Amino acid sequence: MILSINTTNNSFIEISLKKAGEVLVVEKIAVDRTQAEKLLPAIEKILKKQKIKLKDLEKIEVENRGGSFTSLRIGVATANALGFSLGIPVVGADGESKEIDGISIVEPEYSGEPDIK
Repeated sequence: MILSINTTNNSFIEISLKKAGEVLVVEKIAVDRTQAEKLLPAIEKILKKQKIKLKDLEKIEVENRGGSFTSLRIGVATANALGFSLGIPVVGADGESKEIDGISIVEPEYSGEPDIK
């Protein structure tokens, strides 16, 4: 089972579950710039709804390009943390990841510097 995470939009999070190349379910959750507060509960909810446990995940895919600096970072950091804790690979939307000390991680690719005021 593959968990796919996309937090690149400031208005919603998109989470999907895939198996054998087939998308089983897609959930869009309205967030209005609250991805950090809503991402993990949304993942938990979609897994429970599908009767899937975290240990059933084999890989995590995460959108690692585009969107705002902060929203992109939230998705990538969450995917990397889950992958590390579960001992499963994490790949970017382009299918690439980086291995550091035997741990698969994805690096965000920002389109620009953060606009912090």
